[in-house]
Amino acid sequence: MSFLDNSGDIILDAVLTDTGRFRLAKGDGSFKIVKFALGDDEINYASYDKNNASGSAYYDLEILQTPVLEAFTNNTSTMKSKLISIPRTNLLYLPVIKLSGDTNAITSGSSGGSFNGVFAVAVDESTVGGSTGVGLIKDSGTSTDDPATDGILNGFQPTEESHYIRVDQGLDTTEIASTFAIDADLKETQYIIEIDNRLGSIVSTGETSGLGLGGSDIAADVNFIDDDNIASYYLSTNDNDFVGDVGTVSQGIQGPRGTGLAFKIQASTNLITSTYLFEQLGKTGLTVKGADGTTNISLRYIDSVVKITGATTGYRIDIPVRFVKKV
Repeated sequence: MSFLDNSGDIILDAVLTDTGRFRLAKGDGSFKIVKFALGDDEINYASYDKNNASGSAYYDLEILQTPVLEAFTNNTSTMKSKLISIPRTNLLYLPVIKLSGDTNAITSGSSGGSFNGVFAVAVDESTVGGSTGVGLIKDSGTSTDDPATDGILNGFQPTEESHYIRVDQGLDTTEIASTFAIDADLKETQYIIEIDNRLGSIVSTGETSGLGLGGSDIAADVNFIDDDNIASYYLSTNDNDFVGDVGTVSQGIQGPRGTGLAFKIQASTNLITSTYLFEQLGKTGLTVKGADGTTNISLRYIDSVVKITGATTGYRIDIPVRFVKKV
């Protein structure tokens, strides 16, 4: 929904998403709105002008006059910045979620710069390399990961490679020491991961890591797949193969720390066994160096985004992911 005009009469424009219309169309009385969220995607708070010569009434005038988009039904294109309500008025800092500096967590894409800070997922055995030849992760005839490929995940056999994606949550400030405990209402207990279900799925790291995870190799349960093929995974502190307390091991959060989330990506069967989705959704013409540092590898690729949202704070981080397949 959206406010179309705030200069006179307030007009509230509300529409149902495709999923909402589908449930309403059942006509069995089961459609009930029990929760809602508010967002401020269109607002740029940098427009607040506390030095306006005309006085305090004009400080936020530009923000109040910012045009607001009409409501639209595509749930993947709206509500990217959700609002939260915290009754306390003594907060100096709000929690954030950011990529971790954990040793085994990939944090900025390929260290060689081949993917320009985008996380890459090698989708099949040939692209990974090893006994099949030189790939992005392994040299020909060896099972050892090349250290120059830190930003690349093994989407073909995630359990065969130690790197994973990890995010940490907490107060990212040096004004409060990290030895202080984060307040309970600012600590994330549940995360939502959204990924294109046609491209991949979420699996555990298989590591105990600094989060004290369970160390099991398991696939996360999908909670919901919408009409755009976006799969949502709800992972909480009860899922100790994915979520754990950051404690003192974080290299991302500078102040009081909450929880962290770690996971790998399993490429879909379609990406592993065929080039169909690469031809429909992707591009060709990308050439990078293989794990041996010399062999040029031509790739097909599909660019996507994995979204991570904290269910408690509403904070969201978008992680760019590129699924790659050797030509």
